Amino acid sequence: MAQDTAVPKLSFQYWLNKAVEWGQTTTLESQQDVCLHLPKLQEFLQQIYESLKHMNSTTAIQRFPLIGQLLGRLCWNPFVVGYGKNLKLAFCKIHKKIILLCHLLSSSEWGANKVGTGTFISALGYTSADYYSKLVKNVSILNFFYFSRVSDDHVNVVSLFCIPLITLPDVTPLLEALLTYHGGRSQEVLSSEFLEAVNETFLKKKIALSESAILSLWLRHLPSLEKATLHLFERLISSQTSSLEEVACIIKDSLLPKAACHPAIFRIVDEIFKNALLETGGAPEVMTIIQMFTRCFVQAHQKDNKQHKFPLKAYFPHQHQPLVIALLKHPFDLSATLWSQHLKYITDMLKAIIEDKSIRTYADLFESWFLFVHFGEWADIAAEQLLKSEDESSDTFLWLLAFYYNPHNDKEKRTQILVEARAVYDRLMMLFSCTTLSVTDLQAAASTKTDKRQPCTKHLVRHLLISFLLFSSGGHKIAQEFISHVILASNTTNEVFGLLIRTAYRFNQLGLKNQRAVKLVNELLQELRFTD
Repeated sequence: MAQDTAVPKLSFQYWLNKAVEWGQTTTLESQQDVCLHLPKLQEFLQQIYESLKHMNSTTAIQRFPLIGQLLGRLCWNPFVVGYGKNLKLAFCKIHKKIILLCHLLSSSEWGANKVGTGTFISALGYTSADYYSKLVKNVSILNFFYFSRVSDDHVNVVSLFCIPLITLPDVTPLLEALLTYHGGRSQEVLSSEFLEAVNETFLKKKIALSESAILSLWLRHLPSLEKATLHLFERLISSQTSSLEEVACIIKDSLLPKAACHPAIFRIVDEIFKNALLETGGAPEVMTIIQMFTRCFVQAHQKDNKQHKFPLKAYFPHQHQPLVIALLKHPFDLSATLWSQHLKYITDMLKAIIEDKSIRTYADLFESWFLFVHFGEWADIAAEQLLKSEDESSDTFLWLLAFYYNPHNDKEKRTQILVEARAVYDRLMMLFSCTTLSVTDLQAAASTKTDKRQPCTKHLVRHLLISFLLFSSGGHKIAQEFISHVILASNTTNEVFGLLIRTAYRFNQLGLKNQRAVKLVNELLQELRFTD
């Protein structure tokens, strides 16, 4: 082809020698020499591009094996990169072509080890196995230093040409440099296709990027953040996790809790969880996911060593701040003897908010309930304390559980739920001291005179029943039989499993190992896993 002879080998070697010479000295004479040769260098690079664009990958690399080295050396020279728009444009054109060639080199054409390529690679001092990765790495480094010196439009083009190379490990530095580059304009510099491709590849675990790069990706591209959150949510819902420790590992592995330390990301993730809660009608599984994500987020925030970071209460700016502070105090951070007192404090504040006449819309009420859902461990503690505390505290804890399972701003309905819950609770307390019980006795205690019990009341009653089984002597003896004959037959296995794994997680966090309730929880979980 005519293009093959457009750039003589001697000419290429001449400019490579010049680049080496210019990089080794910074004298006035060498700087003058650079400036003197810039017009000819621009013309030479344009010839390189004209030749490259007509060549296939094998021919191009054989013809210009050291092109990456030449451009890499020139990029370090401020006189070269600062010389006129046309020279920069020539650089960009060659960059694009080389990136494309790197991708094509991974095809069967190069991998076929055709006659001549082995000799060519050996002459460069490489083996055929590592030449490709070396070339890609050099091109990545070249772009890493160069794209910050060109226009935003050129950076956009570089991001587009990186898409087919995203999964190559040696391109990672370039990807991270692009993701943390913002340019001089208010609009997004990088192509949306590039951002979507990086996010998709990251979610599929095909690339490993730094936390700062992922944070920058999610901050600059809302669709990627939304997709990452939905991907985590769907994974948690569909996976057969056997403990909250596994759930926590999945959540932390997503990097979303750490990213959520940025308030903008936290608000978006929280809004997605809120919508999921609304769409599922307050499904217990979704509530558990929100609680565990909040726990992981709080832990990430506490480990964040940034000098200037937002206080945790700032992530809930529109909520009653004393309530936020009280809920942020985790049960594990308090002595168990103080749980009852702290629950009363939380309940009193929630009651005051709910009964405030200025709360006139369901949306206002929902926000208070949604805040409490984030810290649902306190609801589990309330169900446990009901069976251990004095009778005078039972009204407080029953109200808190009724609110947890039914946030509707309907005083009559809430009163009805409390009446039913109180009736079940009183019957359970009559059985609490009995050492000999039957499943029939427990069913009778949980029964209702009508068949119109609300779903939220059913959730509350099941929560009370599980607590009774775990913390009473008689309940402990019939627990497995009750699970086998009642729970499995009532199609509430997932809900009860969720209650039990939350209890097991709390026991583990408290370091409890040998108590009767701990052993029973593990036995019941084992039975439910086996039947699943």
